[in-house]
Amino acid sequence: MRDFSQDHRWLSINTATLRKSRGVELPLPQIIEACARRGIPAISPWRDQVHAAGLADISKLVKLHGLELSGYCRGGMFPASTLEGLRAAHDDNRRAVDEARELNARCLVLVVGGLPGALAGKPEGKDIALARAQVRDGIAKLLEHSRSVGMPLAIEPLHPMYAADRACVNTMEQALDLCDELDPSRSGALGVACDVYHVWWDPKLQSQIARAGRERLLAFHVCDWLVPTTDLLLDRGMMGDGIIDVRRIRSWVEDAGFDGYSEVEIFSERDWWQREHGEVLDVCVERHRSVV
Repeated sequence: MRDFSQDHRWLSINTATLRKSRGVELPLPQIIEACARRGIPAISPWRDQVHAAGLADISKLVKLHGLELSGYCRGGMFPASTLEGLRAAHDDNRRAVDEARELNARCLVLVVGGLPGALAGKPEGKDIALARAQVRDGIAKLLEHSRSVGMPLAIEPLHPMYAADRACVNTMEQALDLCDELDPSRSGALGVACDVYHVWWDPKLQSQIARAGRERLLAFHVCDWLVPTTDLLLDRGMMGDGIIDVRRIRSWVEDAGFDGYSEVEIFSERDWWQREHGEVLDVCVERHRSVV
């Protein structure tokens, strides 16, 4: 297991962690500059933040600072109740792949989606099996394009509390079953993003991480689960403030062959997004060394 205690060469910042500074939206170029000043070698930006700043400008800024992208967030949201909706999802995912390629990301993270309409609070049906079938078909179709440009796809299983609206793939086992079906040769074109917030509870987690192996483990996300949690989406904790044994899970992914970045991804409306972004980054560096 790698020793993180002396430096932060394997730290990546998911830019959602700094979405706000003192409660105010923080532009992506400012996030990039702040990371670069602290010698943080990698980021994982969100598409809406990239679009707001301009893809070409962000691409130049990333190259200027010599940053790597541990991932690009996000593609997915495949299910729809109409053919037009399915086509629109596919077209948007092709654009996401191309953006990730332009930014030279290690992978495009897929949050696959749930019941059509549920994310907007108006579910258009109850057939989660159909949603999962549409996810499978959507990934299979997208793989044709992502392979052609050399951009790996990372399925991110989300906690079951998000099954209806954000992701009907909820365990590493489900995600890996899809990988084995759609990429049986383990070519590296399709794998998983392992986010401790979503999978820490899974009794099969260690065995499924081992099953994934180096070829399937494309991204590793860290934060913590607070007890009590006041908001199931926007109350993630900083590593060390909750009940997830982050270091043990990291030992499992490294035993399986993962040697990439530990990516800090924290959604925290009432705490970390209310702090000054420099303070947040400094704590991320310290906890990466002492907790992750």
